[in-house]
Amino acid sequence: MNPSRLIRPATGIRFKCLPAILIALLLLPGLSHGQDRRSPVVLAVAKAGPAVVNIRTEQIVKRRSTPFFGFSDPFFDQFFNDLGPTRTFKTQALGSGAIIDPRGYVVTNAHVIDKASRIFVALPNQRKELEASLVGKAERLDLAVLKINSAGTYPALPPARSDDLLPGETVIAIGNPLGLGHSITTGIVSAPRRRIAIDASQTSFFIQTDALINPGNSGGPLLNINGELIGINTAIIQQAQGIGFSIPIDVVKRVLPSLINQGKLTPAFLGVSVEELGKQAAADIGGGVLLREPEQGSPAEKVGLRLGDVLTAIDENPVLTVGDFYSILETYVRGNRLRLTILRGFDTLTVQATLAEIPKDYGLKHGEQLFGFSVREKREQVVVDRVQRDSAAQKSGIERGDLIAEVAGEKITTMADYNDAIVNNLGREPLRFLIVRDRRGYYVDLP
Repeated sequence: MNPSRLIRPATGIRFKCLPAILIALLLLPGLSHGQDRRSPVVLAVAKAGPAVVNIRTEQIVKRRSTPFFGFSDPFFDQFFNDLGPTRTFKTQALGSGAIIDPRGYVVTNAHVIDKASRIFVALPNQRKELEASLVGKAERLDLAVLKINSAGTYPALPPARSDDLLPGETVIAIGNPLGLGHSITTGIVSAPRRRIAIDASQTSFFIQTDALINPGNSGGPLLNINGELIGINTAIIQQAQGIGFSIPIDVVKRVLPSLINQGKLTPAFLGVSVEELGKQAAADIGGGVLLREPEQGSPAEKVGLRLGDVLTAIDENPVLTVGDFYSILETYVRGNRLRLTILRGFDTLTVQATLAEIPKDYGLKHGEQLFGFSVREKREQVVVDRVQRDSAAQKSGIERGDLIAEVAGEKITTMADYNDAIVNNLGREPLRFLIVRDRRGYYVDLP
């Protein structure tokens, strides 16, 4: 038997023809130019990349020259600060952003443009920077919206959705930290809704991934494998290697109209306040907050919420503390619908409520009820008008005629200032008041 007959491919092509076939395959158009390497990640970056920008800010810092600057005793710094000449410094900061509208609206982190005197945006592959203006900012959400000043149509990455994210799915963090080109990292979703305590009274829910987020990438987009915008990269835990957090795009979509049209978040009104459960009750049911009596005519009353109901979740985000409740509400604006999970006795109920506009002077009424004193305006100042007996205010020594100079660090000169300060800090208790009496000031935490 001829051995060559046994060594023959199944197709009937003899080996002596293989070199010609290999050469033909190598000469096929595109195969030698990387077309076979266009993975889903490559396609996603190509789709989203043109809308990812570098953000550079300039900040003007004024400081008095002192011969004791940096000395261990701050007394000398303060003394010469009042006497020495003022010097002006210009500092710069870098970050990233995503164009979400062809008209030139850019979403980024609030901290990226903090204290900026001028803002510049650089598009990929364009050496010329374009100046931009701040349109709106929500510091507690770490979100800001910019508008490129130059008229034109820009490549945009419209917001997608983040409520259907799956643990383990591939994501891409992309930024333009130095204005020289994209910085791209990939990873997987560790948790679609990771609860993180920002401080004692505020919590936030992030998309947690292991996609590395460099400091200059802050404000850039988080993409799914289809190249869709699902989050805004915002933070990295320094102590934990490779853990990054992104603001879910569903939060961005909810607040975006308010940031663009009003320049800030307009507080939304549910019409019910909450209090902490006892430790044993919270342990028995796995967490939640106790509802007080809903206000008459409020969205809470209209959907049938009652005194004594236990709220356990808002749109599937767990509500474990009073801080959770108010922090989650901050990510919604009037007109948004909420899905509330309620425990009533042994029954679990789900209701949907539409948030309303917060009533006029709500902060004045809420503050009087919570702290136990009313206020009035007197010669461009806000003073205590009446103190309720056995209230938190009376127990703290507040008296009629005392001047309210600050609430939670916000300067108070009008009734509107006082009202807004209470509304902006709903749920953040105790609040710190600066009380002035006989030209002497002292701080009081209420209640």
